Amino acid sequence: QVQLVESGGGLVQAGESLRLSCTASGTTRSSLSIDAVGWHRQFPGKERELVAESTSNGTLTYAESVKGRFILSKDNRKKGPSLQMNSLKPNDTAVYYCQLRMSSGLVYWGQGTQVTVSS
Repeated sequence: QVQLVESGGGLVQAGESLRLSCTASGTTRSSLSIDAVGWHRQFPGKERELVAESTSNGTLTYAESVKGRFILSKDNRKKGPSLQMNSLKPNDTAVYYCQLRMSSGLVYWGQGTQVTVSS
């Protein structure tokens, strides 16, 4: 069983930066069973969407709307992915979720962290 806890969300003005962190705890049967780690976000009344993802084969994917502004990295200390968000825009306002996807198909989610960008 794996638990994911996000942190780092908050209220900022347009153009500012935030760094989201994801702390992973618990165990998996093998670290090789992790297929992908990343971040998703959900706007009010919308489906959750991919923001950035890194797969076990080295593929790094970003949503078009965040390319060049957001950077996904692995925080070895927290054992989860971090998301550096620069040049934030009001339409980045959403709840951001950390995700861990196993090669078995099992998916773990954090509880989410609110990011609000004022104009």
